[in-house]
Amino acid sequence: MSSDIDLKDLRRRMNGAIDNLKSEFVGLRTGRASVNMMDPVMVDAYGSQMPLNQVATVSTPESRMISVQVWDKSMVAVADKAIRNAGLGLNPVVDGQTLRIPIPELNEERRKELTKISGKYAEQTRVAVRNVRRDGMDTIKRLEKDSDISQDEQKSYSEQIQKITDEVIKEVDVLTETKEKEIMQV
Repeated sequence: MSSDIDLKDLRRRMNGAIDNLKSEFVGLRTGRASVNMMDPVMVDAYGSQMPLNQVATVSTPESRMISVQVWDKSMVAVADKAIRNAGLGLNPVVDGQTLRIPIPELNEERRKELTKISGKYAEQTRVAVRNVRRDGMDTIKRLEKDSDISQDEQKSYSEQIQKITDEVIKEVDVLTETKEKEIMQV
């Protein structure tokens, strides 16, 4: 009956939290242009909300500039409005069907604010990882209580789950430290 304990599934769920953290970090501005900065931008196109990259080509011709080539002329103003309203603090310049988006220099106050946000994202990820750990621990305790596994097996599974959790939490810490250094670079 020990097949009820799927350590690979627990690791997969924890890695899902890491993947989510990475995508959150991509959206945090560091002063350098990245096409991924436009990922949260949703455009009201053709009667529904669509990601910007489904109505335009997003590129970074320079390190401090994002270029958005809108495919349909009628969508230029809508894309411009969506970028301005996305809460990214960016102001596109319309040039025909192209939106040029200069990435402003980050000031010290904004950098500190971004490191706090990255810390918040990291803590949310740690909580998600600990919730997965708790689910695994609850499962093995239930199996041991129901006499499906022995106390020794329960202890062994507990140690394995804790080891996986420690590895993933350490990865969260490394990712967060790297992102905070990237943000604070002048």
